[in-house]
Amino acid sequence: MSSITIRNLGDTVKHNLRVRAALHGRSMEDEARTILRNAVEQDAPSGAALVQRIRARFAALGDVDLLQPPRKAMREPPELPTGHAPDSA
Repeated sequence: MSSITIRNLGDTVKHNLRVRAALHGRSMEDEARTILRNAVEQDAPSGAALVQRIRARFAALGDVDLLQPPRKAMREPPELPTGHAPDSA
């Protein structure tokens, strides 16, 4: 587990954290951990949420139909010399 130190925390913030921790029956440290964990988990977009945000950003531009280039048949693989085992390195 990692740890951090938070410096220059205002007296009011520290007091409110202490009160909030007491209301939840936790230590100040545990309350701060819970607040940080919840904030980070809420902000982490899922794959579906990311797709929705991208679509929303470009929705005003409208749909775009892209032409697919014609496909050609795959070429045949090159002939390899026979009688030689591949080098194992």
